[in-house]
Amino acid sequence: MNDDAPNEHTSDEDFHDAEDTADADETPGVEDVDGFDDADAPVVPHPVNWNLLSADDLEAEWLALNDWVAWLRRTYGLPVSVLPPFWHRHPELVWELSALHLHWLGAYDPEQNASAAIGWHRDFADARARLRDWVAASGTRLDHDRPTRQAVWPGEEPAPATEHTTIADRGEDFVQYVFEQVQARREAEDAFFAGLDLDTGEVP
Repeated sequence: MNDDAPNEHTSDEDFHDAEDTADADETPGVEDVDGFDDADAPVVPHPVNWNLLSADDLEAEWLALNDWVAWLRRTYGLPVSVLPPFWHRHPELVWELSALHLHWLGAYDPEQNASAAIGWHRDFADARARLRDWVAASGTRLDHDRPTRQAVWPGEEPAPATEHTTIADRGEDFVQYVFEQVQARREAEDAFFAGLDLDTGEVP
């Protein structure tokens, strides 16, 4: 994870100051396509449950994953049909890429056996096939995006209409999206602790 990720509440200005580092062309640690700078990666890879991360951990995981995905795209020359620029807006792509990232960290751990890397590449081939399916279903493209359409089951309210949105700057969109995600998670945390009974530890 990035040591530079702030541990205190992050302001909107802080996020936009980091905008340059969110763009794939300017992401720290990916300028040299011969190797990914994983000095800030966790010492022991661990499963990441995006639903349960604290606001600060959520921010750190977003930035770490963004760095790695930028490296992955450039190293393997992945097309938009496999890895679109707005992957961060689609949970199905986030979960798939996060799992692939963690698998990569484990496979290239210095204590791992020598055959682990070829195992990762075998699984990477399977993951690329799944990513193609996710991307085709999601509707995200090179310069525009729309939310993934959801099937409405009997008894549910009709799903809202989904529209394509043109996005001119991927790095700027990523920074703003992550800022909103982290703020929403922080507000949920604040609401939870505000209702917590400090004497009993119960939430009314």
